[in-house]
Amino acid sequence: MLGTYLPIILLLMIALAFGLGSIVLSSLIGPKKSAPFKLSPYECGCDPVGTAHERFSIKFYLIAMLFILFDIEAVFLYPWAILYKKLGLFGLVEMGVFIVILFVGYVYVWKKGALEWE
Repeated sequence: MLGTYLPIILLLMIALAFGLGSIVLSSLIGPKKSAPFKLSPYECGCDPVGTAHERFSIKFYLIAMLFILFDIEAVFLYPWAILYKKLGLFGLVEMGVFIVILFVGYVYVWKKGALEWE
């Protein structure tokens, strides 16, 4: 029983040892000089303007989450298109239900005004 999991356990131990070893060696060997310009936020080589703790509108995060949600749902269409002939009418009905649910969600988000960028 243990023999079947031995390669996986060995791989995990090697990965853990490599990660910890890299961190320890970089802290021992790496340079320890700090400068004010190294600690400042990076803004394309220009001097920073304002604070790094600026608030973003919640709409930015909402639109990003909606993009990811609809993008992931669109990924489900690819395997269905590949297996369309094997699935037959059942697969067509199931994908139709899926697309209708996706469309209802899209209309809901559109009516709520979440896609309006101000």
